[in-house]
Amino acid sequence: MLSSRRTRALAIAATLVLAASALAGCSSDGREAIRFTFSKREAIGFMTDLVAQYNASQDKVHVDIDTSGVDVVSASFVRGNPPDIMLANYNFEVARFVQRCALSDLSGTDAASSVRDDLQPLMDQYGSCAGRISALPYSVMAASVIYNKQIFDEQGIQVPKTWDELLAACDQLKAAGITPFYATFKDDWTVGQGWYDYAVGGSLDVVDFFGELNAEGAEVGPHSAVSFQKDFAGPIGKMEKLAREDVNPDAASRGYGDGNLAFSQGKAAMYLQGPWAFSEIAKTAPDLELGTFPLPMTNDPDDLAVRVNMDLAAMIPEGSHHKKAARDFLEYLYEPAHIKAYNDSQLGFTPTQGAKAPDDPRVAGMIPYYEEGRIYQGPSVLVPKTIPVFNYAQAIVLGAQPKSILSTMDADWARIAFRAPVVKSDPSASDEKESAE
Repeated sequence: MLSSRRTRALAIAATLVLAASALAGCSSDGREAIRFTFSKREAIGFMTDLVAQYNASQDKVHVDIDTSGVDVVSASFVRGNPPDIMLANYNFEVARFVQRCALSDLSGTDAASSVRDDLQPLMDQYGSCAGRISALPYSVMAASVIYNKQIFDEQGIQVPKTWDELLAACDQLKAAGITPFYATFKDDWTVGQGWYDYAVGGSLDVVDFFGELNAEGAEVGPHSAVSFQKDFAGPIGKMEKLAREDVNPDAASRGYGDGNLAFSQGKAAMYLQGPWAFSEIAKTAPDLELGTFPLPMTNDPDDLAVRVNMDLAAMIPEGSHHKKAARDFLEYLYEPAHIKAYNDSQLGFTPTQGAKAPDDPRVAGMIPYYEEGRIYQGPSVLVPKTIPVFNYAQAIVLGAQPKSILSTMDADWARIAFRAPVVKSDPSASDEKESAE
């Protein structure tokens, strides 16, 4: 009797397990459910609405949006339960999944064929899995000098296109009692993202430099073909000059919030921030006329370029059990109306071929450079986080010797080079394509 009860109990338990397995990956209405992680907090409202529109547009797939953040996503890969599709900021934290071939190949999608070819080298700066397109750019954020158009007009200053013209503009502004640049050196990221990145990116080919630096590996140093102390010395010296002579006297104690308020009050003519600062400035001065232009660091206007970052990239993990459904949603995300509406909402540039630039006049000064491919990724984001570039850049503008800092960066790079993952070949391209179709 006891034995038969135990047998029945085991049979019931087994039935429940099988039922649970059958329901896994299904929504309450029977559609195939996929988990979509989205990491741009300020755009959660927009993306939640878009997901709802997709779910209402068809009866096969149901997307559940997950906004729990990058740390949770990373942990899900470790547990073997990654999301089915991701839109995440493209950086070293996310790109390690690319480097380890943990993301499926998207090369056969319509979305991939729609992306601008000149953006792929920027994606590859973070590594690649040979034979695959593992990630597709979804939103490109461009940043450059923000300037007060009224001050420039009143002083008769044209947007500078060379280093000498920039210095002349600064001298003219100071002679009129106007601070050229409002600086916020208290917050190290504002130094790294703006001063350091614009100075280096406006002086040399960032893609070539980091390609050669990666090739040097642990040999980077004073005698290597490229190094921070050799190639960055000139740009950093110019950054140091501007930071010493052409900023507000209290820059060392001013942070990002202080800068937005001060700039809105007309306390400087220029501000080294990205378009994310526009909304903060507008809280105090909604009608202030602002423009943008790339920081000139040489006397050749052909060297002008704007800093970009892959603000969002789309990825489908290899470990997803719902690749076909995830691809269907991917194609929906990349429909021209949807991807453009998203980027317009964030003042981002749409990375697809033929897409129109944002029509906001505040970013108009960057449009020709983006459309011509005169862009670079900020060098501050192209090193592992174990190298504290923001702190180093901050130390320089606060008075530390650039030569010593750049030498330390070489040593840091050489020390961690051996830890960089080896770029793999695609281990299962044919199997993957079969499973996704």
